Amino acid sequence: MKLAFEIARRYLYAKKSQNIINIISMISVFGVLTGSMALVIVLSVFNGVHNFMGDLYTAFDPNFKLVPSSGKVISTDSINYEKLKQADDVLFVSEILEHQALLKFRTRKIPGVVYGVDSNFNKVSSIDSIIIDGKYELKYKSEYRGVIGKRLADQLAIRLNFVTPLSMYVPKRKGNINMMNPNNAFKQEYLSPSGFFAVYQEEYDGQYLIVDIEQARRLLQYDDKTISSLAIKVKDDANLENAEKEIQSIVGSSMDVLNQQEQHVEFYKVMKVEKLFSYLILSFIIAIAAFNIVANLAMLIFEKKESIFTLKSMGADQKLITRIFMMEGWLISLVGILAGTFLGIIVVLIQEHFGIIKFMGSGHYITDAYPIALEWLDVIVVIITVSIISALAAWYPVRVIVNKYYSASDIG
Repeated sequence: MKLAFEIARRYLYAKKSQNIINIISMISVFGVLTGSMALVIVLSVFNGVHNFMGDLYTAFDPNFKLVPSSGKVISTDSINYEKLKQADDVLFVSEILEHQALLKFRTRKIPGVVYGVDSNFNKVSSIDSIIIDGKYELKYKSEYRGVIGKRLADQLAIRLNFVTPLSMYVPKRKGNINMMNPNNAFKQEYLSPSGFFAVYQEEYDGQYLIVDIEQARRLLQYDDKTISSLAIKVKDDANLENAEKEIQSIVGSSMDVLNQQEQHVEFYKVMKVEKLFSYLILSFIIAIAAFNIVANLAMLIFEKKESIFTLKSMGADQKLITRIFMMEGWLISLVGILAGTFLGIIVVLIQEHFGIIKFMGSGHYITDAYPIALEWLDVIVVIITVSIISALAAWYPVRVIVNKYYSASDIG
């Protein structure tokens, strides 16, 4: 292997008799360089979008969300609630009761989600940080208030200084229904919005109305033990994996513990699939570019056919000569791989820290610059991927061409 490497290295730097060989070598290196750089940048863009969207969700979502294993609601009496609140890694626990409702303001009616929370909700989430108008306040003296998603507020055409209250309607769970008076089939509650929030995600901004859990229970006709989920904030230095196991052991099989990614499993799954397909498409493009190396090696082998005869006369077998030119192709691709990966890393780091490339147009964006994030595992994957593609692209053609010149009786 060392002999093959030394001969291949000398061939790489040796002066070529035909200038076209040098030109094709440069094209080969440039093709691999461009592909490697593009792969590093594209994978980093997906990392950036993944992290950015995750940060948006984190402002609303707790570290862990506990949901019933079956059904929509559960009683806190069915779990070891006090032990859960006193767990080592648990800082705060917030009770949540959510349900679909019809929201009405003046003449506008929009379906939404009534999201009842207790006084700990702003401690388990960062809801205060995403209030864009007004303040987070669910109760003032004896008056119930609510915080509504910005998109939902726009659909209802509601503002904070309006006197007219917002109405919430849900079908009655208890009592007799008079078919002659359908309006009695619905339970109704009123509130005045105290603020608007924006997660910049339609599933929140376009649906959620955050209210006091007491009002939500009254609207839905549930007792003070009924919840649809629990939101948990753990200590900053807690090991999330160990904390999840501890919480699951406390609540048992009656509730499922969801971490922040599991709370939006479909979104993260789509992101991973998109990243995988982008990786495969760019790898295919790199494979096409790698065939330039084959052309370069074919011309190099033709130029070195006398050297092949000399090496054969000195006892070199066909396997060694094939290895020499395979090593030559690997060295050519290695220059492109390392240079392209290095340039890709530089571009990503510049964008990550300085945000050079910004969104165009006059629209209002959540962030000014395109999000991007470098992960060193991706860099390793790119180097390995392009190396394998380059080796496979050159292996069969080099083997065939070397065999032709090695076997020919008129070489030299």
